[in-house]
Amino acid sequence: MTTLRQIKDIAKRTEATLLQDAIGAAALMVMLVVGLHLPSLI
Repeated sequence: MTTLRQIKDIAKRTEATLLQDAIGAAALMVMLVVGLHLPSLI
Protein backbone atom coordinates (compact mmCIF):
# COMPACT_ATOMS: atom_id res chain seq x y z
CA MET A 1 0.00 0.00 0.00
CA THR A 2 1.14 3.48 -0.71
CA THR A 3 1.22 6.15 1.92
CA LEU A 4 -1.51 8.15 0.18
CA ARG A 5 -3.79 5.12 0.13
CA GLN A 6 -3.19 4.52 3.83
CA ILE A 7 -4.09 8.13 4.61
CA LYS A 8 -7.30 7.82 2.57
CA ASP A 9 -8.24 4.59 4.38
CA ILE A 10 -7.65 6.20 7.77
CA ALA A 11 -9.72 9.23 6.77
CA LYS A 12 -12.61 6.98 5.71
CA ARG A 13 -12.56 5.11 9.01
CA THR A 14 -12.47 8.27 11.14
CA GLU A 15 -15.03 10.43 9.32
CA ALA A 16 -17.41 10.27 12.29
CA THR A 17 -14.94 11.71 14.77
CA LEU A 18 -13.12 14.03 12.39
CA LEU A 19 -15.79 16.73 12.66
CA GLN A 20 -15.88 16.42 16.44
CA ASP A 21 -12.11 16.78 16.59
CA ALA A 22 -12.23 19.87 14.40
CA ILE A 23 -14.92 21.44 16.60
CA GLY A 24 -12.87 20.64 19.70
CA ALA A 25 -9.74 22.19 18.21
CA ALA A 26 -11.69 25.32 17.25
CA ALA A 27 -13.10 25.58 20.78
CA LEU A 28 -9.61 25.31 22.25
CA MET A 29 -8.38 28.09 19.97
CA VAL A 30 -11.29 30.33 20.99
CA MET A 31 -10.57 29.69 24.68
CA LEU A 32 -6.89 30.48 24.13
CA VAL A 33 -7.62 33.77 22.37
CA VAL A 34 -10.20 34.80 24.98
CA GLY A 35 -7.84 33.85 27.80
CA LEU A 36 -5.02 35.89 26.32
CA HIS A 37 -7.23 38.98 25.81
CA LEU A 38 -9.04 38.70 29.14
CA PRO A 39 -6.48 40.68 31.19
CA SER A 40 -6.82 43.67 28.85
CA LEU A 41 -10.62 43.61 29.21
CA ILE A 42 -10.65 43.71 33.00
